[in-house]
Amino acid sequence: MHVLANPARFQRFSARVQPWLAAATAALWLAGLYLALVGSPADYQQGETVRIMFVHVPAAWLAMGGYAFLAAMGASLLVWRHPLSALLARATAPVGAACALICLVSGSFWGRPMWGTWWVWDARLTSMLLLFFLYLGHMALARAFEDSERGDKASAVLALVGLVNLPVIKFSVDWWNTLHQPASVLKLDGPAIHPTILTPLLVMAAAYLALFALLTLIRTDVELARRRLETAAMAGA
Repeated sequence: MHVLANPARFQRFSARVQPWLAAATAALWLAGLYLALVGSPADYQQGETVRIMFVHVPAAWLAMGGYAFLAAMGASLLVWRHPLSALLARATAPVGAACALICLVSGSFWGRPMWGTWWVWDARLTSMLLLFFLYLGHMALARAFEDSERGDKASAVLALVGLVNLPVIKFSVDWWNTLHQPASVLKLDGPAIHPTILTPLLVMAAAYLALFALLTLIRTDVELARRRLETAAMAGA
């Protein structure tokens, strides 16, 4: 990332990458949705409800991965004062929040027929809800100060503090007796689901990742433009 520290260099890189990333995102979403809705069989226990998992699980992965990236940008800003870190963090937070919200909503739609309820204060669900609020807190704190740098530093501290929630989400199903089922893909002894379900799940995860990266690049360009306008306004005042 140090290579892209110069804003102009980053924008040139972003302009070159975005068309290719957009094409890859569209192709992956088309392939993923086809495999998820048409190419995969219904589950012998969950029936057609299993198709919600192709939306729910990748959203959960990207919500957690996005927050880890957010915390890394916070550390980069506080320790190395990397000029792009704050902009990338501001760009990432709404995208990550959207993934967390999709995870929570799709999980409720899956839980109603499978558990008989839209919501339970289960350790996994509650920690994911906390992750969503951490994203919202980061966005609010970053914009709570007239001085953008103070907002960037305060939100960076929040991102690092909230990092402790990620292992709670991941291992909550192992640490406590929860209603949520244990991990079936990211396991040391390998995935526990059939390849006909695993393949569309991984393609959908790649589609989510490509879209996440594309939206982050676009939003970083917007943040760069906004920061330049702020600087110009202060210089003209």
